[in-house]
Amino acid sequence: MDNLLARFAENGFWIARYLERVENLARILDVNETFSRKNDGEQDWLPVVELYADNERYFENYREASAASVIRFYVIDRDNPGSIISILRKARENAREIRHLISTEMWMQINIFYNRISALSPRQLTSSKLSSLCLTIKLDCQRHTGIVEGTLYHDQLWHFYELGQYIERADMGTRLLDIKYHRLLPSTEEVGSAIDIAEWNALLRSVAGYHAYRRIHPTEMELQNIAGFLLFDKNFPRSVAACIELIQYHINSLRNYPGLRHTEMPMKTLAALYGTCQTYDILTVIDDGMHEFLDRFQALLVGLSDDLGQTYFGHQ
Repeated sequence: MDNLLARFAENGFWIARYLERVENLARILDVNETFSRKNDGEQDWLPVVELYADNERYFENYREASAASVIRFYVIDRDNPGSIISILRKARENAREIRHLISTEMWMQINIFYNRISALSPRQLTSSKLSSLCLTIKLDCQRHTGIVEGTLYHDQLWHFYELGQYIERADMGTRLLDIKYHRLLPSTEEVGSAIDIAEWNALLRSVAGYHAYRRIHPTEMELQNIAGFLLFDKNFPRSVAACIELIQYHINSLRNYPGLRHTEMPMKTLAALYGTCQTYDILTVIDDGMHEFLDRFQALLVGLSDDLGQTYFGHQ
C-alpha cells in the first residue's frame, strides 16, 4: 500500500472502532444504572471505572464514584479521552480525512451525532434521564452501522472498517466477561443468588445478548452457559468466536487484492486467535482459569492490531 492509502485505511479502521466503543459504553452505563446495586440498595458505579482501568485518571478529578460524576466523566468530560464526546470527536476527525471516500449520509450522521452530544449539559445527565440518553446513543450508533452497510463501497476501505469493528467488539466482550468473572465473582454461598443472577443478567444485556441467550437457555442462568455463549457461540454476532471468524475473513480478503499481495501480514497472531476459538470449549477454559484465558486472548487482540498497523498502516 502507498502511504496515502495506508492513512485512509487506518482512518476507516478507527472510525469503526470508535463507533463500536461508543455503543458499548452507552450499553454499559445504561445497564449499570438499571441493575447495579450494592447490598444496601445503593447503585455501585465503581465497576464501570474499573472496567476501563480509569481509576487513576478518574480520581484525579472526582472524589468518589457517584452516579453524577461517573456519568459526566464518561459522557461529556472532554478531558477524558475515553468519554463518549472525546471518542466521537476522534471518529469525526477520521471521517473528515476520508470525506471523499464515504457517502454524504455517513459523514452527515457522524457530524450530527457529535453535535448532539456536544450540546448536552450536566443537568441533562441525571440518573433518571440516563436510560433515555443511552437509548438515543445506541440508536445513533446502529443508524451509523446501517448507513455504512447500505452506502460504503465494498473495497479495501470496507474491509479495514469491518476489521476495526470486530476487533473492538471482541476486545470488549472479553473485558466484560473478565470483570464479572474475576472481580465480581461472588462467594460460594452467593452463587445462584438473586444478586449473582442479576449480575449475569446485566452482563448479557450489556452486549445485547439477553434475548438471544434465552432462546437457547430459556430457564438457566449459569456461569458455564453464559460464558460459553459469549465466547464460543458463533450464531450470536457479538460472541468472541463470531468476531474472530469475521476478522479472519476480512484479512484473507485483503490478502487477495492484487495491490496488497506484496505485503505479508504476519499470520501467527491471527492463527492463535482462530485456533483458540476452534479448539477450546468452556469447560477447558474454566479448568485452566478464566481470567488467565481472557488475559491471553486480550493480548493476542492487541498483537493483531499491531500486526495490522505495521503491515498496512505504515507503523514502525
